[in-house]
Amino acid sequence: MMRFVIGTLALLLVEMVWGNKISSDFVEIAGLVEEKDILKDSIPRSFLDKLDYYYTAWFVSKQDSIDYVDSACIAESVRKVVMCSDSVYLARLDSLQSAIPLSFNDIVRNYIELYTVKKRFQVANMLGLSEYYFPIFEEALDAECMPLELKYLPVIESALNPRAFSRAGACGLWQFMYSTGKMYKLEINSFVDERRDPVLATKAAVRYLNDLYGIYEDWILVIAAYNCGPGNVNKAIRRSGGKKNYWDIYYHLPKETRGYVPAFIAANYVFGYHKEHGIYPIEPGLPRMCDSIVVNDAVHFDQIAAKLDLSVEQLRDLNPQYRVDVIPAGFGKSYALKMPYNHVNDFIDNQDSIFACNRSKYFNDADRTADPKARIKVHAQDIGQEGRVRLVYVVKSGDVPGGIALKFNVRLADLKYWNNLDRRMTIRPGQKLVVYVPENKAAQYASKASYSRKVNNVASAPQVETIDGEFVYYTVKKGENLWTIAKKYPGVSNRDIMRWNGISESQVKDIKPGRKLKIKI
Repeated sequence: MMRFVIGTLALLLVEMVWGNKISSDFVEIAGLVEEKDILKDSIPRSFLDKLDYYYTAWFVSKQDSIDYVDSACIAESVRKVVMCSDSVYLARLDSLQSAIPLSFNDIVRNYIELYTVKKRFQVANMLGLSEYYFPIFEEALDAECMPLELKYLPVIESALNPRAFSRAGACGLWQFMYSTGKMYKLEINSFVDERRDPVLATKAAVRYLNDLYGIYEDWILVIAAYNCGPGNVNKAIRRSGGKKNYWDIYYHLPKETRGYVPAFIAANYVFGYHKEHGIYPIEPGLPRMCDSIVVNDAVHFDQIAAKLDLSVEQLRDLNPQYRVDVIPAGFGKSYALKMPYNHVNDFIDNQDSIFACNRSKYFNDADRTADPKARIKVHAQDIGQEGRVRLVYVVKSGDVPGGIALKFNVRLADLKYWNNLDRRMTIRPGQKLVVYVPENKAAQYASKASYSRKVNNVASAPQVETIDGEFVYYTVKKGENLWTIAKKYPGVSNRDIMRWNGISESQVKDIKPGRKLKIKI
């Protein structure tokens, strides 16, 4: 039913674009293929559903952008449906000169006709995506001297959709399960899923395929094992009496895997002879030239889009491994950010403003190593005590919190908050308690306290000298570090100060009193 609905929608789309009827020849041919009993029997419904599901997920996400729909190509695909004889299919497969044997039989022919007739819109889409993804696959395969034809596996696995997520939990272009991804050192957490990273997942897939070849020394069996796991292939070999030819163990394999190798052969055919069947690439909108930048601090895609002529959607398409639009770099961990080549220099020139843009909205740097005691001190000094004097009272024998509060005419709750006293408000002789009193009554209470210090926005502000309208110099004082200095400036983190002053992780401990630090305000 789903196949019929998607096919109908596709036909209606072309009619709306071109304003005329679809060729009746196409409708008749499509109907014949739908009615073929052998097609229904040999192609698992799960394969058809998966192809429809991944294609629909891609198409729906892009349907609002005209860059992703080339109506001329779609119309050409509809008008020119070509069916061939078995001898033509066989001759064309032989001429591909593949390092992997490309057998031909009724099952393979059914998959070829599935791609070239019923799923030609999906094929046109995948042809466009292949122009971006195939060079990545080919480079990784060539580096390991493996057959380049293996690049067609993601066509079957995910329809070249890097965000594809199967009902079984497999993810990415190469459809790695969680356990297999972890086995091949792919990072998977709440922010990053490298199974969706086209480059890293491809390298992991190449290693996995190489390991499987070490077991079977037969690429067709490797392809089957990639789909259903080596355990199922081993069982099929045993049940067939030890035979190691794919077609000999065909009926001992899981039903979906029976169609996996024929689908792989058909993908080789259709990508090699799509023009002969009137199928042409639909431009996916991905840039032809990209470059990667190493990011050393956390950044949100919104921050980048706000400062560069790039949309968040473009960043998502090029960096599908970041699950929530956040690159969680920092604290010695770096990540790669891919973007169109012509935007790389703009990012480098504007990276300070990119990382600072609305930073407090996306990252609460102050809470990374939050100290509740320091928060009480900050609140007392800088937030609610303007025009007051800070007194320090040394507890004497016989003192109780209520008596001290009465002595300075402050609320007992305030005294408890300023000094982080526990529920029982236990104090001991010699303990120092902070008390804040009105400035005009400081002399009246000073004799009761050990010492005092004026605290307000002016007196407590750090002493700095201005560089220009954007930066200031701050002179480091004894006992200070980058973290305590950063807290004096809202929205500034210790990593911001490190970046502005070219301070590396190994140099943090060498910050001495008297050093001047540049801080962006």
